[in-house]
Amino acid sequence: MASSAQLRRLKPLYQLVVNNILAIVAVPLAAAAVLKAAELGPAEILARLRALRPAHMFLAAFLPAAAAALYLRLRPRAVYLVDYACFRTNPNCRVPFATFLEHSRVWPGFDERSVRFMTRLLERSGLGEETCLPYAQHYIPPSRDLESSRAEVELVIFSAIDDLLAKTGVSAHDIDILVVNCSLFAPTPSFTDMIIRRYKLREDVRAVHLAGMGCSAGLISVECARNLLQVAPHGARALVVSTETITPNYYMGQERAMLLPNCLFRMGGAAALLSTDGSTARFRLARVVRTLRGAADSAYHCVYQEEDDRGNVGINLSKDLMNIAGDALKANITAMGPLVLPASEQLLFALSFIARKVLNNRIKPYIPDFRTAFEHFCIHAGGRAVIDELQRSLTLSDEQVEASRMTLHRFGNTSSSSLWYELAYIEAKGRMRRGDRVWMIGFGSGFKCNSAAWECIRPAANADGPWANCIHRYPVHIPDVLKH
Repeated sequence: MASSAQLRRLKPLYQLVVNNILAIVAVPLAAAAVLKAAELGPAEILARLRALRPAHMFLAAFLPAAAAALYLRLRPRAVYLVDYACFRTNPNCRVPFATFLEHSRVWPGFDERSVRFMTRLLERSGLGEETCLPYAQHYIPPSRDLESSRAEVELVIFSAIDDLLAKTGVSAHDIDILVVNCSLFAPTPSFTDMIIRRYKLREDVRAVHLAGMGCSAGLISVECARNLLQVAPHGARALVVSTETITPNYYMGQERAMLLPNCLFRMGGAAALLSTDGSTARFRLARVVRTLRGAADSAYHCVYQEEDDRGNVGINLSKDLMNIAGDALKANITAMGPLVLPASEQLLFALSFIARKVLNNRIKPYIPDFRTAFEHFCIHAGGRAVIDELQRSLTLSDEQVEASRMTLHRFGNTSSSSLWYELAYIEAKGRMRRGDRVWMIGFGSGFKCNSAAWECIRPAANADGPWANCIHRYPVHIPDVLKH
């Protein structure tokens, strides 16, 4: 016990030495070079320089300059987050537990067993009493027609885009790239066409609509926009819109595995403006890492849209979902770690890996401390179990997963847009500082685990946003889940 405590006390010293090893080595070498130059004197140094051949002098000057020019020419452009905005839910869309369960009991498609099951799900879900569903789902039975679905789309994404354009002062005419993601609703004309028509975007705007990619599609949209910005003129702007349309996807059957989305998913959406011009930006995009496990049948089917035996369409969530998500997370952090972790953590991980090979896995693997690489964590608010699993896997504190838990409580699972609500929570709490690093982690069907790393350039000046009217009440206490 004493040795373990001593090791913990020594770890800061170890991190200081390893993370600054270049400086520790370079300073003595530079001092030795200065002492040697002082010993030789100016006349001797000039004499030795004159003795060099002109070709050597040319190469010594040209090669570093050419290498630097080539690097600057070939390196990817930096991409920045100018600003973002989240859909602000309306109180008249609120669905308290009592209302949700009363409507479920009235609807004849659900039997008492299904209602009891959904009651237990809600009690354990981590959702609060202020989450919102679209207007069409307040009817008995819920309306799932095309017109109602389009009405939800227009309410959510147009509201978010209006707020974003107002915040940034950017004209819709100045948008060069448009990327939208919504998994389960793909009408014709598409979401991108709806936005182009509403805001009169230019005829040459590059538009992409991503569908069927689940809750991690928001980060795929960010990566897609980043790649398009690499080949666009410098200063181009990309509008990224992430949402999930709830209206047409309410499950009306009795299969337990397909009832869970009814209890967790709520309306929400976000719009973000990316650009290669960082003059007015608030964040810099550092990394995007995507992990896809769809080649395995179990991963492919763990989040699967299908019909039940009565023809009711819904999303079937497999019992193996958390295990598959855990495997995808391990693969993602294995790829992400070398890109973001300091040298001290990478060295410990490498030594642990070698030791396990030598000792035939008789020792526990070393889990890198990602808290040394990031100050803030935005974990997809897919459900209480998802947040619990990531907190355990990454050894995060309660405060570091607070944004995810409070977003789930206040807004529910808003699919790919939940990460932006979490970022807004951190800023509304005044916790973001210049230079802080943020790790966004999203999970989605397929099965996918995607990550994005951001660096803060300019924190929000105020708490305006989706949390403006309620941030003073958060964090709230969420009771522990009862296990029967």
